[in-house]
Amino acid sequence: MLKDLLGKRKYITISTVKLDEVNNDENRPSVPDGMWTKCKSCDNIIYKDDLNSNFQVCPQCGYHFRLSAYERIEYTFDENSFSEFENDFKGRNPLNFEGYEEKLQKSAAKSDVDEAVITGVGTIGGHKTVCAIMDCHFMMGSMGTVVGERITMAVEYATENNLPIIIFTTSGGARMQEGILSLMQMAKISAALARHNEKGLLYISVLTDPTTGGVTASFAMEGDIILSEPHALVCFAGRRVIENTINEKLPDDFQSAEFLLKKGFIDKIVERKDMRTVLSRLLSFHEVM
Repeated sequence: MLKDLLGKRKYITISTVKLDEVNNDENRPSVPDGMWTKCKSCDNIIYKDDLNSNFQVCPQCGYHFRLSAYERIEYTFDENSFSEFENDFKGRNPLNFEGYEEKLQKSAAKSDVDEAVITGVGTIGGHKTVCAIMDCHFMMGSMGTVVGERITMAVEYATENNLPIIIFTTSGGARMQEGILSLMQMAKISAALARHNEKGLLYISVLTDPTTGGVTASFAMEGDIILSEPHALVCFAGRRVIENTINEKLPDDFQSAEFLLKKGFIDKIVERKDMRTVLSRLLSFHEVM
């Protein structure tokens, strides 16, 4: 009676469905999997279609998600212009490192690439270029003998055909399972780039997150022009190793692309949505020269 007098309404209806019925698969609402993802930087939940339409960049904070080699090809090259170089190089186990073959197989199955780099030739804004694209999803982009040989052959192809080369780097460094043979790739690729440079050809290095170890200590930092995606980790040794060695606290932005730009180690930070345009302009300048 009092409820009717005060004009109160019944806002909530108590469900009479039993809990065991809710848990039944037939009564449970169907929500498709894989529609949402969480930003690793700002923790916001992002609708995957929005993320895909924004070049895998968080629309809230601008965090650049890590790409596979084939995703980067799609975002960078003119449609259907990229032709992958054919090669039969497969990872081997020169040191008989226990479990290495199994790890290579698992990485290939998980990442949909057979090694940590894809090489080929294509056009960007109509400008023909050779390209090597490293993939951090295959053993964290570590550099072994196959990676070194593929990149070297791509550089040599560019040199023989008077073409520029672009290398997108992302790597955890040299692959320890291959020991000194992995470290040798640093010198081999650098020597090939030196011959490419002697012909007056353009080499553009694009640093992406993360670029570390022997890759940073060699070809990643040898470009005529060095670009980077925002907030990419670029370093040789880790922060804790350096801090413990010099017994000093490092700046918060140390080893970030922004820190390297400020210190003059790279030429420009380019957002992913602008990368194709910037590379196209640089390649057009090279053609005029």
